[in-house]
Amino acid sequence: MAQKLVERTFVMVKPDGVQRGIVGDCLRRFENAGLKIVAMKLVHPTPAFIEKHYPSDDGWLRMVGEKSASTFRDLGIPLKQKFGTEDTLEIGKQIKKWLVKYISSGPVVAMAIEGYRAIENVRRITGPTKPFEAAPGTIRGDYSLDDPGLGNALSRPLLNIIHASGNKGEADNELALWFRKDDFMTYKRLDEDMWYKDWS
Repeated sequence: MAQKLVERTFVMVKPDGVQRGIVGDCLRRFENAGLKIVAMKLVHPTPAFIEKHYPSDDGWLRMVGEKSASTFRDLGIPLKQKFGTEDTLEIGKQIKKWLVKYISSGPVVAMAIEGYRAIENVRRITGPTKPFEAAPGTIRGDYSLDDPGLGNALSRPLLNIIHASGNKGEADNELALWFRKDDFMTYKRLDEDMWYKDWS
């Protein structure tokens, strides 16, 4: 039964994390938790490649646009003042452009991480997307204080150090985009039996 809960997920240390020299600490936290790195590479992605990483469907773009619109409403700033529109789909398209520019601005470290409930455990270690909400001890809580209001005011996305897939569908898509099948390594950690043995 436990073996069935072993998953793979995609993680990317973003340009701000690489430039600050904290890749090693990010890796250490995953490995210390018992997770296993099965593929990894340092790459400077092109804008065209990052366009593929982020969805382009209207539903996702509206969701992203609504998040930014909500932030501006909370701050009492008219949407048209910043985006020239109140249409959340159009706002989402602008946010995606910011994301593409940010992630393609420098090298990133892309990795595939495997382990027991890897998707949720990786996200627990990284902390919430908004760094100011992340608890101390998480990657974002320890390394960023950024918030959407500041990012939107400066026409950029959150500088939140790291990306981690949000669910299995997202993980599968991102792993297939960033890695070839022969990039994945098969090996056994010394402590792996403790986590993966079928105790049923």
